[in-house]
Amino acid sequence: MASNRRAVRVISLTILGLIAYLPSAGAQRLSGDRIEALVARQLPGAFEAYRELLSLPNDAHFPEDILELLSWLERAFERRDFATTRLPTGGSPVLLAERSFPGASRTVLIYLQADGQPVDPSAWNQESPYRPVLKEDAGQGGWSAIPWERLRGEWEPGWRVFARSASDSKGPIAQFLTALDAMDDGGVTPDFNMKVIVDTEEEMGSPNLPAAVERYRERLAADMLVIFDGPPHVSNRPTLKFGARGIARATLTTFGPRTPQHSGHYGNYAPNPALRLAELLASMKDDRGRVTIPGWYDGVVLDPDTKAMLARVPDDENQIRERLGIVERDLVGDNLQEAVQYPSLNIRGMSSGWIGAEARTIVPATATAEIDIRLVKESNPERLLGLLRNHVEERGYYLVEGAPTEAERMAYPKIASFTASVSYLAFRTPFDSEPGRWLTGAFVNLYGEEPIKIRTSGGSIPISPFVQTLGIPAVGVPTVNGDNNQHSPNENLRVGSFVEGIKIMLAVLAEPL
Repeated sequence: MASNRRAVRVISLTILGLIAYLPSAGAQRLSGDRIEALVARQLPGAFEAYRELLSLPNDAHFPEDILELLSWLERAFERRDFATTRLPTGGSPVLLAERSFPGASRTVLIYLQADGQPVDPSAWNQESPYRPVLKEDAGQGGWSAIPWERLRGEWEPGWRVFARSASDSKGPIAQFLTALDAMDDGGVTPDFNMKVIVDTEEEMGSPNLPAAVERYRERLAADMLVIFDGPPHVSNRPTLKFGARGIARATLTTFGPRTPQHSGHYGNYAPNPALRLAELLASMKDDRGRVTIPGWYDGVVLDPDTKAMLARVPDDENQIRERLGIVERDLVGDNLQEAVQYPSLNIRGMSSGWIGAEARTIVPATATAEIDIRLVKESNPERLLGLLRNHVEERGYYLVEGAPTEAERMAYPKIASFTASVSYLAFRTPFDSEPGRWLTGAFVNLYGEEPIKIRTSGGSIPISPFVQTLGIPAVGVPTVNGDNNQHSPNENLRVGSFVEGIKIMLAVLAEPL
């Protein structure tokens, strides 16, 4: 009898152990075929909703447009049983949408972005960037418009929708809303609650987001953060991104004569600020693209395990250089993935005098360079900006804020203005973190294999305020095509990528947490 009781106890403990690994009540992992069918049923309405969303201007420099966009989003989330709240900030409000599910004890915070880059309509190959156009490949790099109504029938994966924010980032919003519809249509009940935060000033650097996260930290409290934003690996294969660079900015202006001077009268006499600025900028890097300012790369160490992790990303370096049109790359890292693990120093724009049809024979009065610094987790942005400022001073420049005074002009031979700001920090989450394992499981269920895993994405997104203030891990789930022209004229989203992104999001929503 004793041995029988021991056997029963062993069996009972074994069953309890297995139960601990079973999905919680309500969670329903969907098969790939089921996901395909549920998404297909939603597509006619999804394409129309996407078109409507793209028609709303979303440049955050025009707050009235953002408010109209927020009204559209509120209605969209409320139709899907979310409670919505506008959270006031120092600029445009952010939108919080919340939905709870029976039996769920965990909460996933989901980040979406609603605003877009400014537009120059004259640079677009269509009537307006806010009038989405469906196009097909016309060969030789060209695209031909086709009727939108063709999406109601048999659509082609290679067709593309051209509009501002088609990919960055109204595409992910439309994909997520459609995935919610497919989830409800399929009777799927997630085993986690959802909080969705919609950023309305991301393209401006999210200047008000850090303070808003701190102010509303209790409202935003969650167990993890999922970011539906950005493109996948350049191969367009399923991808997870476990980190992103942060960003800081600096503006450097050198001064010459008080006003532009005739180059015949004062050339060889009045110092040229454009030449001085060029020399100053050139002194910051060597001829292989490496920053020469001492201490710039301090703290970044890529051990053999990390290098092996980065090498598993299937980059084709020759193909990358061919696509960029360059024969030689900078030598900051041994490859692209290694390069983005280091802080960068980039000249994003320069201005002095006039060019082209407006060119005139003058010695300019000023020359200005806009600089961005992409930060990594090991970077202290204030330290890097301090190193940059010190470098300018060590080259003999007296630094001012704004224009120099007459007294300063007469006292110092080399004068420059230096201003700087920090938008947000970098973040990085381990591959084996809880959201990493959960999201990997969703991808394996959908595709039968693990996704490409990116340690640090090259782009910057304002996630560090959530990671730091809320103390939660974050992972990005990109769902648009990599060649989407984001931030540029003729931004687009591949129709096949739009549909595939919906499947990915539905797989995530149905994956037991």
